Amino acid sequence: MANNIIRSIATYDARFPLPAGAGTDSIHATSEYCLAVTLLATDSGLTGSGFVLTLGAGNELVGKAIEMLATPLQGKSIDEIMADFGRLSRSIADHAALRWLGPHKGVVHLALASITNACFDLWAKSRGVPLWKLLLDLSPEELVRVLDLSYVEDVVDEKRALEMLREHHATRASRERILATGYPGYDTSVGWMDYSDDKVRELTKAALDQGFSAFKLKVGSRKESRDLRRAAMLRELAGDDKTIMFDANQHWNLPDALRMCRELSKFKPLWIEEPTHPDDLLAHVEISDAIAPVRVAAGEHISNRVLFKNFLKAKALHFFQVDCTRVAGISEFLTVSFMAKIFNRPIVPHVGDMGQMHQHLMFFNHIALDHEVVFLEHIPHLRKHFVHPAEVSAGVYCTPQEPGASTDLKVNATA
Repeated sequence: MANNIIRSIATYDARFPLPAGAGTDSIHATSEYCLAVTLLATDSGLTGSGFVLTLGAGNELVGKAIEMLATPLQGKSIDEIMADFGRLSRSIADHAALRWLGPHKGVVHLALASITNACFDLWAKSRGVPLWKLLLDLSPEELVRVLDLSYVEDVVDEKRALEMLREHHATRASRERILATGYPGYDTSVGWMDYSDDKVRELTKAALDQGFSAFKLKVGSRKESRDLRRAAMLRELAGDDKTIMFDANQHWNLPDALRMCRELSKFKPLWIEEPTHPDDLLAHVEISDAIAPVRVAAGEHISNRVLFKNFLKAKALHFFQVDCTRVAGISEFLTVSFMAKIFNRPIVPHVGDMGQMHQHLMFFNHIALDHEVVFLEHIPHLRKHFVHPAEVSAGVYCTPQEPGASTDLKVNATA
């Protein structure tokens, strides 16, 4: 009987052009989504697939880093790897030479995320279950052993994490109904920066017809009047009973952010996202205080659990948009989820994976940790490239049933 021993490790540079204007924001003008893919082939015939998002340039750098960092997996079974994955992940992140390039950020951290996501996909496939079920079926001890809690023990250590899992286990049944009803999504793809007003109107009306009740608009235009006009348009299209959000993608300095966030707050968004540089924690504190009760969201460029810990402690954000293709994969995503629960802050991921992995993680977060159900971002542009694309019906993510983490790309699929 095969033991799912990893016999080969490969990378793949996957690049997908998007429709004109799709994916554009105030900083990133490239209509192309690219994935740095890790493939873990085993003696059983199963292949674990994981990836992280880039915008093309630099994808090959992440691929090279994957090759360098993944060598400790060679010749090990997936059960051996995942039995103490937190320790293994930390040892990879602390590579004696490559750590200098981070630590825990940039190309090397993206590479670790791709590797990690492939490990979780292979683990779930080896058990014949979707990722959400694998995570829910683990004992508290097994789950905690996949986490690297170093540098965040002041918020959550192994004992606290175990207590949280055990505490919420007794009430799981009351939350498992979400597996039947699905997880609510919001539509980002109606409001890309380079879309004309007519295009935004057309797509928002179509999304309303599809059952979505929440929509996001890119802001940070060269002319501020354009942002305000489009914000008013989206609010009118959505109506007062629907949810809208604005995303500046780090465009403003602090004075500009304060001014524009106050103006945009008049349209009653649920949140304003990435209003300034993602490393400027104190600026986020000031903006959060200034525009309350409108909330601030960020996370797609917050690269590790230590930074998230600091944002939580400083009360700099309300909505935490941790992305398992930005932090060190699914494991570090879960660590951030534990911390956010302690601070009573909701997780609303940025979906650099197009929602493929995050759909599993949001079902786990709600059921196992009693996280509040808010929204999961929906971006449909790569849907045709996945073997098992996320299914969204009437604005809701349906519970995936196929074994694995929904990461297999058709370009890598074997017959």
